[in-house]
Amino acid sequence: MKSNLFLSERRSIGRRELIRGLGASAALSVLPSVRALDAGKDSLPMQFYKSLTEEQHGKICLAVDHSKRSFVSNWWYVCPEQRLHTFYTKDQQDLVKQIFESLHHPEHREKMSWQVKKDLMGDIKNTPSVGFFGTPEDENFEFIYTGHHVTRRCNAHTNKGQGFGGEPIFYGNFAKAFRESKDHEGNPFWYQGLLFNEFVSALDGKQQEQVLVGREPRGEKPNVVIEKQKTDLPGLRCADLSKDQQGKLLETMRQMLVCFRPDDVAATMKSIEDRSLIDQLFVSCYGDRYDIGNDGVWDTWQIEGPEMVWYFRGVPHIHAYFHLTA
Repeated sequence: MKSNLFLSERRSIGRRELIRGLGASAALSVLPSVRALDAGKDSLPMQFYKSLTEEQHGKICLAVDHSKRSFVSNWWYVCPEQRLHTFYTKDQQDLVKQIFESLHHPEHREKMSWQVKKDLMGDIKNTPSVGFFGTPEDENFEFIYTGHHVTRRCNAHTNKGQGFGGEPIFYGNFAKAFRESKDHEGNPFWYQGLLFNEFVSALDGKQQEQVLVGREPRGEKPNVVIEKQKTDLPGLRCADLSKDQQGKLLETMRQMLVCFRPDDVAATMKSIEDRSLIDQLFVSCYGDRYDIGNDGVWDTWQIEGPEMVWYFRGVPHIHAYFHLTA
């Protein structure tokens, strides 16, 4: 099953035309179009699930405990042979677009859809892939959306966000060049870097010395990038912060997550606060080659503890991993 757009243009389409076509397609349009659902109707993910043919179901519905469920990388496809532009009808592509948009704050949807389109890099083979883990009988029935610089997840039973506890998400982008400048012009996620630096600048001199570490940040191999540590954590121990400073860090994290739907942000922050994770966290940032322009505006940082990893790497462009245990 292939959409008419790609069947008619695939052989002769050029880079500019491809990007224009993808921008107009139901699956990847940058124009917000989340539809209001009447109470009692199926969630958007459930509507998509029920639309699947027997062939589609067999290809993209994986076991609830499949090994790919806990996988994350900066560029991967949960079902690599089944892509949005080739394996689904136009109506199904539209449902996927609505699901993706619904996972983000209304004011950020256009930028998030732009990021997906931009990171296709003009090549049809980079189109995202989606899938499910489990069945509607499973309480933790999950929809997943994957591709270049994007991994998003949600419980498929509901349109209400339940937070990011459980499995990892990824977001990233290079907006104008693979090696971004110190200001990361056009990158939709650099606002998080600015917020982080605002928090660091509010620390006292000794704390700023502690937060800047001389070691390497974590590696990005999928099996280690979200690996949580109980000992030898780098940087400033948050248990040593004043209550006001801890509150500032929590508010900074809340503001950094604002691109996602408010329900997910609220549930995630509630989990962090209810479990008193702030006392377990360490904050670190990285200079030298990890500080673009050597300007002391930290492009690479980590907020991590035994139950959480938030790794933001800004060099050569932004990759960000978030993993909170359930």
